[in-house]
Amino acid sequence: MFRKDGPWTRAGQASRFNSLLAVAVLALGFGSGLARAAPSTVAIPGDHVYPESITATSDGTLIMGSLAGGNIYRAASGSSTANLWIKQASAGLLSVLGVLADEKSGTLWVCSTDLSSAGISVPGQKPTQLKAFDLKTGRLKASYPLPGDRSLCNDIVIGADGSAYVTDSWQPHVLRLKPGARQFEIWATDDRFTVKNGAGLDGIAFGGDGNLYVNLYNGNKLFRIDINQDGSAGKVTELRPSQPIALCDGLRKFGNSQLLMIEGTGNLDIITPEGDKAKVQVVKDGFRTPVSVVQVGNIGWVLEGQLTSLFDPKKNGPPQLPFRVYPVRLPQPLSQ
Repeated sequence: MFRKDGPWTRAGQASRFNSLLAVAVLALGFGSGLARAAPSTVAIPGDHVYPESITATSDGTLIMGSLAGGNIYRAASGSSTANLWIKQASAGLLSVLGVLADEKSGTLWVCSTDLSSAGISVPGQKPTQLKAFDLKTGRLKASYPLPGDRSLCNDIVIGADGSAYVTDSWQPHVLRLKPGARQFEIWATDDRFTVKNGAGLDGIAFGGDGNLYVNLYNGNKLFRIDINQDGSAGKVTELRPSQPIALCDGLRKFGNSQLLMIEGTGNLDIITPEGDKAKVQVVKDGFRTPVSVVQVGNIGWVLEGQLTSLFDPKKNGPPQLPFRVYPVRLPQPLSQ
């Protein structure tokens, strides 16, 4: 015997239908929210951008620099297209390489590099400099020339005390700019950082052990620089990779004991330092000259620079447009 408000009465059927409809609408709305929040590729408009580095803020905003054009682009979280943010001419930028968002100080650090000797002409403010912009407004706050007559500001990382560490790809130098300082100091140097033909020091990141890690682009090597208690550079150790690595580029901390690294040959890697060894795990390959990666949650955003089309267009042909940033789901990092 059925209850008069049971599921098979007219009233019961209406009630059941309404309940199912509510659940369906809720599920649809939830699903749509997930779809909107799900990562998608981000396009960078322009046919001569050739981006070189990417960074992000905690809200998921992506920031990219242009090596060929000297501009800086920004894409809000969830957006499929980046917008021009800081214009080359008004900021006096040369070729933009490393970019790093430092939310603690409210600063966007930018490597503005003179690449005219490599055939890339951007009419900005010489010499090569590390520039500091307001992270919210894009206003230029300060500029810090790199030492020496020939330098290439490639990438940046910020230490716990607020010091900025920079790799110089044309000199075997890791530079340091202390908070409040107006000039760089050569913080670490080693003959093994020297590359005779091509770019040397490139990616730079602090590991979970508190030491500094750097790689060589044309040298195809990875190093750990121990940091002494007084903050000075200690022993430099070359790490032996578990498999060959090549055109080592962007380097970022990943979890407590690993690093994310880009290989310009097309790979996004996870690097696990183990003493004087480094385990190399390829997370995804097949990118067209990737140059940098930044982590947002469990996503690694990989930036394609396609720089081979810029430096040798006859051999490599034109770039595939638009230039893009690709999301890669990252595995859970090691906990130790």
